Amino acid sequence: MIRFNVPPYVETAAGYIQECIRNEKICGDGAYTAKCTKWLEEKTSAGKVLLTTSCTHATDLAALLCDLKPGDEVILPSFTFVSTANSFVLRGAVPVFVDIRPDTMNIDEKLIEAAITEKTRVIAPVHYAGVSCEMDTILDIAKRHNLLVVEDAAQGVMSTYKGKALGTMGDFGAFSFHETKNYSMGEGGALLIKDPAMAEEAEIIREKGTDRSKFYRGQVDKYTWVNYGSSYLPSDMNAAYLYAQLEVADRINDQRLSSWNRYYRNLQPLADAGKIELPHVPAECVHNAHMFYIKAKDITERTALIGHLKENEIMAVFHYIPLHSSPAGKHFGRFHGEDVYTTKESERLLRLPMYYGLEPETVDRICDAVKAFYA
Repeated sequence: MIRFNVPPYVETAAGYIQECIRNEKICGDGAYTAKCTKWLEEKTSAGKVLLTTSCTHATDLAALLCDLKPGDEVILPSFTFVSTANSFVLRGAVPVFVDIRPDTMNIDEKLIEAAITEKTRVIAPVHYAGVSCEMDTILDIAKRHNLLVVEDAAQGVMSTYKGKALGTMGDFGAFSFHETKNYSMGEGGALLIKDPAMAEEAEIIREKGTDRSKFYRGQVDKYTWVNYGSSYLPSDMNAAYLYAQLEVADRINDQRLSSWNRYYRNLQPLADAGKIELPHVPAECVHNAHMFYIKAKDITERTALIGHLKENEIMAVFHYIPLHSSPAGKHFGRFHGEDVYTTKESERLLRLPMYYGLEPETVDRICDAVKAFYA
C-alpha cells in the first residue's frame, strides 16, 4: 500500500536526541529548542518565535494575547481544522465563518468586510496547502477597522507571499510541526509574533504564567508567578528531531516541490480534458508543496475514485468537513452570507500521497491509477 503520509526523518536526529539524553536536558527550552527558534527567526524574519507543543497551542497563545472577551467575534473560513476555531471559542469568542475562494480554497478576502460588526476583534486567515491568502487586502481591512490578524500558517513553513514568510504578516502566526507536516517533531508548533514588545507577555503565558524565561537569562534573581498561563513547552528531544530537518530544509522543500510538479505535469492532460481540476497558485505566492490535491466532479465521483485508488493499493483521502456544518460549529458560531463554495468544493477535493522521500516512479504509478479511473 502506498501510504498517504510518511513522517519526515533525517538520520542525524537520532544522534541529536541522544545528545539531549547525555546532557540530561530533555524538558523544554533546552539547546535544541534554542537552535530551532533561532533558525525560524532568521528564516522568517519574525519579530519573535516561541516553540510550542502544537500548532493548536500556538493559536491558543495567540488568542490569549489578543485579550479576547466573551462575545467578541473572529472572522475565519469554515474550511479549516477545528483548532483554528477552538482557540477562540475557548476564550468565549464567536467564530464567524465566511465563504472561501474556489481557486485556492482560502478565505474569500472580498467577503470579510461585510462580516465585520462592532464585536469583531480578529481576522484569522488560513493558508490552505501552504498557498497564501490575499494578505494585502486582509491587512488593509484589519488596519481600517482596527482589527488584529492571526494567521493560521500550520501548513505554510517555507511558503511566502510577495517575498514575506507566511505567519509573519499578521500580528501573530502559528506553524505546525505535526507528523503530517513538511517538517515535524511528532507533535509541535510555533508561535510567530510580529511585535517583539509582545514577546515577554507571550513567554510568561507559555511558562505557566511565570517569569522563568527571564530568570534563565539572568534578568531576575528568582522567578515567580506573575500572570495566568499554562505549559506550552515541547520536550527538547522533540526539538532535536525537528532541528535535524531544519538543517536540510531546502533539500526537503526541493524534493517535495519536485513531486508536486511531477503530479501536475502527469495530470495536466486530465485537467485539459475537463475531467479534474488541479491546484491553483497565484503569481504572488511561493508554495511549499505541502499537499497535492485534485478536484473531482462531485462527492459521488470522489468517493468512487478513493475506492478505485484503494483497490490499487494507494491511500488517498479527502480533507476538512466544513466547521459550520458540524454540531460544535452550529453551537458556537455562525456562517455569514451564502455558502456558495465551502461545502461544494470541500466535497470535490481529494488529496494524493505526498511526503519527503516519495519516489518519482511512485508518483507516476499514482497518476496512472487516476488516469485509469477516468479512462
